[in-house]
Amino acid sequence: MKKFIPIIFLGFASGIAGSYTYGLFHKSEPIIIQATNPTNKVFANYKSQESINMTGDFVAASAQSTPSVVFIQTVGTNAQSSWFDWYFNGSSQVASSGSGVIFSDNGYIITNNHVIQKADKIEVIHERKTYQAKIVGTDPSTDLAILKVEAEGLPAVKIGNSKNLQIGEWVLAVGNPFNLTSTVTAGIVSAKARNINVVNSQFPLESFIQTDAAINPGNSGGALVNSKGELVGINTAILSKTGSYTGYGFAVPVDIVVKVVKDLIKYGCVQKAFIGAEVSEVNTSVAEKHHLKDLSGVIVTYLQKDGAAEKIGLKKGDIILKLNDIPVNTRSEFEELLAYHNPGDKIKITFKSDSKLTDESVTLTNREGTTAMLVKQVTTSQNLGASFETVSKVERDKLNIANGVKISGIKNGLIARMGLPEGFIITSINKVAINSPEELIEILEKIKGRVMIEGLSSNGARSYYNFYF
Repeated sequence: MKKFIPIIFLGFASGIAGSYTYGLFHKSEPIIIQATNPTNKVFANYKSQESINMTGDFVAASAQSTPSVVFIQTVGTNAQSSWFDWYFNGSSQVASSGSGVIFSDNGYIITNNHVIQKADKIEVIHERKTYQAKIVGTDPSTDLAILKVEAEGLPAVKIGNSKNLQIGEWVLAVGNPFNLTSTVTAGIVSAKARNINVVNSQFPLESFIQTDAAINPGNSGGALVNSKGELVGINTAILSKTGSYTGYGFAVPVDIVVKVVKDLIKYGCVQKAFIGAEVSEVNTSVAEKHHLKDLSGVIVTYLQKDGAAEKIGLKKGDIILKLNDIPVNTRSEFEELLAYHNPGDKIKITFKSDSKLTDESVTLTNREGTTAMLVKQVTTSQNLGASFETVSKVERDKLNIANGVKISGIKNGLIARMGLPEGFIITSINKVAINSPEELIEILEKIKGRVMIEGLSSNGARSYYNFYF
């Protein structure tokens, strides 16, 4: 027994020494979270778990933004009423609702175009007070619209910045889903520059902010705000198989919204800048077809004849790498960068043609191929129940037509009874070329007997309609 005492003593002493040594080098301190990738811009500056605000100040952000979001109710006439309804002078009234955001304290309200598109009457409800609203302007290419109510001192939303919005950043969706006014939901920015093909326009601009904050029917036109309560987007669409929230919503970035709204207020239409080219993403098959070494940039798929891009030497199949030294790798990024500019602006374009890298300055143009600021000119006929505008040069070139008049704002009237769809372009009536809205209205208001209308649908498909009056 005595011979084991030294061994026991030695083991006990070793245990004490080991515990003391462990304590010296492993003091109780907060766990430090280091960025595993020092180049990661989102997390590189975060040093501890306490420095990451995992919830954001949602209470303050809600209090800041909720007073600036309004409830919109509309009443319109169903333009697709049957011939039975027309025969008995009947009509089908359609009521719907959505959301809006107060842009200025004197009554300008931002919403989605699809919220008010077919409305005969628009009411804006703010803090239980109802205002009659009029449409100042719409932009189908971004699905945005601006309304005006007669009021002063309204709580205008605080404008944020969407260019600096980070993926993973907390955001709130504020709106009126299912007529539940002043509803706030939270989520994060899931992605940016998303194109989901929901905008029905010849030149759609889709560069959506994607979020998992719950967005439902009625949220359209409402606010997407950051943790400071600043507007970073206008909620527009959901991706769902059921029609309700199942994961992701999409918002127009506020930097685009501000440009569109200011143009609509000042000019009645958006001063869209064109480069005279269309692009698509570079994928593996495209890279193999054009013998590209990597997937960087976007590939030119269409060039407008005598357009700005063609004038600087761009060709189909060339790869555009940068606009104003900002890399572009998707069509959405390309179109978003152009959307911030006006006709007449000069931008630097970096492109690769036949393996040669080139920098050129290009002057952007308007839809008529000039650098002037345009004012929207729409002619409305009460008898025909629709509005009409001349098809722009950019659109004529793309559709390969020499003339045409586009239909919009279809309500009760002859156009609805004929079944002509929204966005349809009439190129001729009884083989007579149509060049202006006034010419079209004069012919259709007086014509008798057999009528043959030739034109193109919104997707460019040629169509023919035959009628007898």
